[in-house]
Amino acid sequence: MWLVAGSLAAVYLIWGTTYFALKVGLEGAGPFYLLGTRFLVAGGLLAAWQRLTGHGLPSARQWLGASLLGALLLVVGLGSVTVAERWVSSGAAVALISLVPLAVALWTGVFGSGPRRLEWAAIALGGLGTLIMVAGHDLRASPAGTLLILLGVASWSFGTVVSSRIETAHGAMGFAAEMLAGGLIALGVSAALGESWAPPASPRVWWAWSYLIVCGSLIAFSAYRFLVERVSARLAATYAYVNPPVALLVGWGLGHESFSPHVLVGLPVVLAAVGLHGWIQFRALASQVSPPARSPASALLPGRP
Repeated sequence: MWLVAGSLAAVYLIWGTTYFALKVGLEGAGPFYLLGTRFLVAGGLLAAWQRLTGHGLPSARQWLGASLLGALLLVVGLGSVTVAERWVSSGAAVALISLVPLAVALWTGVFGSGPRRLEWAAIALGGLGTLIMVAGHDLRASPAGTLLILLGVASWSFGTVVSSRIETAHGAMGFAAEMLAGGLIALGVSAALGESWAPPASPRVWWAWSYLIVCGSLIAFSAYRFLVERVSARLAATYAYVNPPVALLVGWGLGHESFSPHVLVGLPVVLAAVGLHGWIQFRALASQVSPPARSPASALLPGRP
């Protein structure tokens, strides 16, 4: 349980700060160049550590699966958001991304395993809070940026759901393979778009790039994939409820970004939703790990997934 709690803290807090770091990184690099170099370095470091500790390389089939997930999660999912941040604030972008749990639930339903009734209530509440936030001027001013973020939400949530159905290497080597494959694909997109590959000159951009590699990729992305692989895709997706207030505070405090008053109304609704959703998921997880002792026969019954 402590590992689950630590992983949730990483995706909740660290990922909330990376949206501002992306905004800073775009000051000196193209979006897909920034994305590709970030994940190539992070994936390379993680793969090298795995090899040094005796883990084998993925098979050809596992590399194919890693490439598909890298394209869905990193290139299209995160890449769309990175491009959109050229036109919208980091706080406004992450506010719309809080639709991810609803999208995950919808994709899960397509594959035949929809959420429970109470989970739908939490997801609907989170969606309501998000709609209140985006009704302000922040996202209405940039329809192109809004559509790109929605594309990223659809791709990221779809990749999250199908990841359990795709063969990849187990554990950290699988995460490394996804980052390496996604980084290579992103650099291919960068080359096709004619982005400059000149190293940025600003120390501010270098600091943002380093933070994205160490904290955003090595720590938070690995924590997210751990939650998806070992716990629950829907629980992992609740990061999208907590990231908005974190990103808004960071963007306002460090980047002097402004946001509409709608955010002050929508955020409490979103936070109430994440509390309800997290309580449902943790209760289900606890019942599976430590089922109540009623009788020898009933103890053999599996908990509901």
